Amino acid sequence: MSALTKILFPLPDYRRTPWTLLQWWESRRLTYNVAVGGAGLLTLGVLAFISALPPRLPGPVFEWRGVVVYACAANLGYSLGWVSEVAMRALWKDQAPEAGPALFRQGLSFALGLTLLPIPLMCLSWLARVLGRLF
Repeated sequence: MSALTKILFPLPDYRRTPWTLLQWWESRRLTYNVAVGGAGLLTLGVLAFISALPPRLPGPVFEWRGVVVYACAANLGYSLGWVSEVAMRALWKDQAPEAGPALFRQGLSFALGLTLLPIPLMCLSWLARVLGRLF
């Protein structure tokens, strides 16, 4: 089994108590933060590069306080995975699906997509500025 497969398709928590579910989720938080943080650094680098291309944008492309707020929001969203799984367990008892791995994949995919979204938006903005200068 490859490392990526182990990350994206982890075994669920079979004990399924609130405490073990919390441990399951927290054991993956570093992986989540490294992936989303790495995507964020890539996004900031690409945005800085594109913003340096003529015609340049006036002012800074991003605000550091926004980066910190986004990182906190991403971690809050990550915490909702655990809350969702505990809520499913409370509602459906033994019939609750072992949703942790699927919720983890979906949440990670969403966070990565949202973190990388400024790149195509900035490319479109740059293209619009270039075309605006030409026509």
